[in-house]
Amino acid sequence: MKELFYHLFALAFRLGRLRRVRPDRVVLLAPHRGETDDSLSALRRYLAQEDQWEICSISTAALQPDPRHPLRSFCAALRFFTADAVRLATARYVFLNDNFMPLAELTFAPETVVTQLWHAEGAFKKFGLDAPLTPAVRARQLACAQRYTYVICSSAAVAPLYAGAFGVPAERVLSLGAPRVDTLLAPCDTQALRHAFDAAHPDCAGKRLILYAPTFRDDPAANAALPAAIDADALQAACPDCRLLLRLHPQIHAQAAGAALDVTDEPLTDLLRICDTVITDYSSVCMDAALLEKPCIFYAFDLEDYQRERSFYFDYAAYVPGPVVQTQDALFAAIKTPRTDAEQLRRFRAFNFDYSDTENTKRVIAGTMKG
Repeated sequence: MKELFYHLFALAFRLGRLRRVRPDRVVLLAPHRGETDDSLSALRRYLAQEDQWEICSISTAALQPDPRHPLRSFCAALRFFTADAVRLATARYVFLNDNFMPLAELTFAPETVVTQLWHAEGAFKKFGLDAPLTPAVRARQLACAQRYTYVICSSAAVAPLYAGAFGVPAERVLSLGAPRVDTLLAPCDTQALRHAFDAAHPDCAGKRLILYAPTFRDDPAANAALPAAIDADALQAACPDCRLLLRLHPQIHAQAAGAALDVTDEPLTDLLRICDTVITDYSSVCMDAALLEKPCIFYAFDLEDYQRERSFYFDYAAYVPGPVVQTQDALFAAIKTPRTDAEQLRRFRAFNFDYSDTENTKRVIAGTMKG
């Protein structure tokens, strides 16, 4: 079915290539669920300040059926395989933030610039071609990478890892910083955000907010079990002043368990700003926590399995900017007395980020939208 999807999109794209490239057309391609605080959204807001660009957003979310509105779902899918493919074929600039597998079969016009922003910063768990892949997926990802004019990363130190993960020459990797970091670090009335959150969730008022944001596993059963990985009822009993918030990865389709509050559909940036402590495992959300200098606890209860199946670029425990715990008792103890190793955090930030000046979006535009 996926191969048919790729071929249908490629066919419409080839028909679109019969048209001329629109010099003012910018396509923002979101291969998964779009976020209001991701790099594509940051680019949209910045470019929308000028009248010279026609900005088109394309997302595979259009292919998700909505049983309540079958006709609307059909029309969205039809548009994706027709008008959206033509818009992509006639774009002068294309930005995407994840793998888009049909790319392997697309041949862009010579003047089209395709920039991979990726959706995570720094280097942590192995990704791209460094992750375990089937031969067919590896071949397709390599073919996709040949379409990239540029790959953006957050620091010169991680640039060689990105070149390897995407299979591109080093000169095509630009350490300009992620536009989404500008949104994360922009001035914000955090007190007003917390007030609005408490108004929407009255039972959180006056509580320490503990944000649990685990990454996905390749095993569907393991993903389904993640909401219950922390016993929210036991945490509430052990730490009455705390409220556990659950923010799942877009690829995990499950519901919160017990007393945990499911905030998966709320903007991650806002949640990170108002939370008191972040709990994660192998997710790049630790990069955001480091930028905001939030205490971060690494709940790695299945570390051995994850290392065997996915692994990391560096020694996990020595690299992460916070305590690593593997049992619930140790986790609760860490929540009660959150700590941040200032020197370890400084090294982690310095390695993964060259910029924290909220100018990444400008740098990306200047570095990729030349001429």
